[in-house]
Amino acid sequence: MTATLELGALAADSDLAGFETGWYRVCAVDDLEPAWGEAALVAGRQVALFRTGPREVFAVAHEDPATGAHVMARGILGSKGTRPTIASPLHKEVYDLESGECYSGPGLRLAVFSTRVIDGFVEVQL
Repeated sequence: MTATLELGALAADSDLAGFETGWYRVCAVDDLEPAWGEAALVAGRQVALFRTGPREVFAVAHEDPATGAHVMARGILGSKGTRPTIASPLHKEVYDLESGECYSGPGLRLAVFSTRVIDGFVEVQL
């Protein structure tokens, strides 16, 4: 699936300046292919979504913290121990999908957003 989805742990307040906050329905969970990223525009914010299980979805900022390019939905899913990770497709910095911590670049952090699946739909909290 390569189409960008339109709007149907938390980011820092500074990451959300100028964006509406709250829960937003984004898409049906079945619209997301397992182990594949999708970009979505949620309340004016570009978000990358990753489905890692039947009802497990992670949401992070689509913007690569190291370069500013909006490419994180094309990142490489992996893990560090039991922690799910995403590697930037550009310079391969590795980020924790739950906390946004960068394992390979000091001072970098990826904004992460809470998700939930309600009645088969993914909701993201900004």
